[in-house]
Amino acid sequence: MATSFIITLSCEDRPGIVAGLTTELYEAGANIAESAQFWDRDSGRFFLRVAVDFQGDVAHDALERQLSPLVDRFAMHMKIIDAARRPKIIIMVSAFDHALLHLLYQIRTGWLGADVVAIVSNREVSRETAEAAGIPFHHWPVTKETKAEQEEKLLKLVRETDCDLVVLARYMQILSDNLSKRLSGKVINIHHSFLPSFKGAKPYHQAHQRGVKLIGATAHYVTADLDEGPIIEQETERVSHALAADDLVATGRDIEARVLARAVKLHLEGRVMLNGTRTVVFG
Repeated sequence: MATSFIITLSCEDRPGIVAGLTTELYEAGANIAESAQFWDRDSGRFFLRVAVDFQGDVAHDALERQLSPLVDRFAMHMKIIDAARRPKIIIMVSAFDHALLHLLYQIRTGWLGADVVAIVSNREVSRETAEAAGIPFHHWPVTKETKAEQEEKLLKLVRETDCDLVVLARYMQILSDNLSKRLSGKVINIHHSFLPSFKGAKPYHQAHQRGVKLIGATAHYVTADLDEGPIIEQETERVSHALAADDLVATGRDIEARVLARAVKLHLEGRVMLNGTRTVVFG
């Protein structure tokens, strides 16, 4: 029985990090299937992602103990992911469900390896979609008076489902600073990339009025700074004067769905590492 893990680490850059890790993995009987590294010269930090295979059943805790002296030696921040375990996600959505539907499709086809343990919405729009897919649906309307209670419900749901990631698939509610901090690094959001130029309602119509030539979308981690969290993935597409405002909306929805799915996949595969206000993304 083969066992596979993904190891990610970051620490202050020093000689011997890669040599130390590969030696420990060799002694543990691991075969390195994939490796990527990056030295950030600005911060002086080193980032590494390694996928390893073992011939036989190797426990997560045993590998962690094997590598603990190395972690202490280099003051590393290390994470070990069991590659065989399917991560669990909660998807949050409001009125527009294009990003939600794309995520469900990519999971169904096997491109995205994850289990959706719940769909949460402040609208009833996606109830039928959730029921058709056999996914628990939670309709939690949000008002100024109920916002704190609703966020506590979400935190409880994350704990009860052992959720790895919360995905805001065009969820049109602002998370509080408290919730953003408590779920730091575990919430991904998608939005159009017109910000800060075109805010509020109908941004694509505003962009059409200004004659924009590029449409884009940004997927990022949620932080207390609204729409300014570390960016994971982006995409743009050229548009022309011949397109109506509704054409821009349709183009934007396609881009948003693709970008969000790629960002979720990158995160779940341990390919994204936080580097201050930026990310290191190993494709």
